[in-house]
Amino acid sequence: MAIIEVDALRKTYGRGPGPGRRPAVDGISFSVEEGEVFGILGANGAGKTTLVECVEGLRVPDSGTIEVAGFDPVAQHDEVTRILGAQLQESELPAKLTVREALALYCACYEAPADWRPLAERLGLTGKLGARFGDLSAGQKQRLFIALALVGNPRVVVLDELTTGLDPRARRDTWELIEDVRRGGVTVLLVTHFMEEAQRLCDRIAVIDKGRIAALDTPSGLIRRAAGSTVISFTPSSPLDERVLAALAAAPQATAMTQEHGRFTLHGTDDTVNAVITLLARHHVTAHQLRVSEATLDDAFLDLTEAQA
Repeated sequence: MAIIEVDALRKTYGRGPGPGRRPAVDGISFSVEEGEVFGILGANGAGKTTLVECVEGLRVPDSGTIEVAGFDPVAQHDEVTRILGAQLQESELPAKLTVREALALYCACYEAPADWRPLAERLGLTGKLGARFGDLSAGQKQRLFIALALVGNPRVVVLDELTTGLDPRARRDTWELIEDVRRGGVTVLLVTHFMEEAQRLCDRIAVIDKGRIAALDTPSGLIRRAAGSTVISFTPSSPLDERVLAALAAAPQATAMTQEHGRFTLHGTDDTVNAVITLLARHHVTAHQLRVSEATLDDAFLDLTEAQA
């Protein structure tokens, strides 16, 4: 059952006609199933934050409809805030407010809040409970805002640039926390431009480009849909003449071929792998250090967004 429904959403900034008023969100439609991690993936300026701020009820769309658990985020904002937690891309608290006071204050806003103590421990904030907000590092502030988004026991949580500013260990710990949250039945709307984060956490991803959805699928589905979803690399046992190079470039489903320091890399499909090996064998060339791997979500993202350019 869908817990978030977005239909033909449009939001434009600025006034008056002209090319300067390109919509930040341009007719986007999607739904999010209860209990899934749904990713919003795109480059900076693609429209991701505007989209989720409309879902949160922080911005009023120009047209289109949004429902969160059946409620309109603008017209029924109080109902939505009771079930939705949010970690915004940019947030601030009073500089003298301590971490403990912030957690206690947010808990007081909900009828049945979570126990903030294990949440603070999981996010590495236990040793900073007496610290003032103004004295926290950027990463510590980010972890505090994640805790504040979850402390109300929300049915839906929106996380905008979840791990920006976190060191690699804190990022991994946060990913594990989100996986635990998802297992608890919470629906997660995750906004990110980190491909590894999206590939690890998301059940489905909407790739946003210039305010529109360029593609919507599972992470593996996006990779399979992109050109050159299989990557073949090898070092030939002997130099390749021009005839062999031309045949490699024309191998079935091959989309690109590069050479660096005598090592060749081709993007294609499983059929490309078989064709390359057969072709080399026909010319008595051995493929040393042959590696065949799946393209990454980063490869798919670049392919999908360039296709929309």
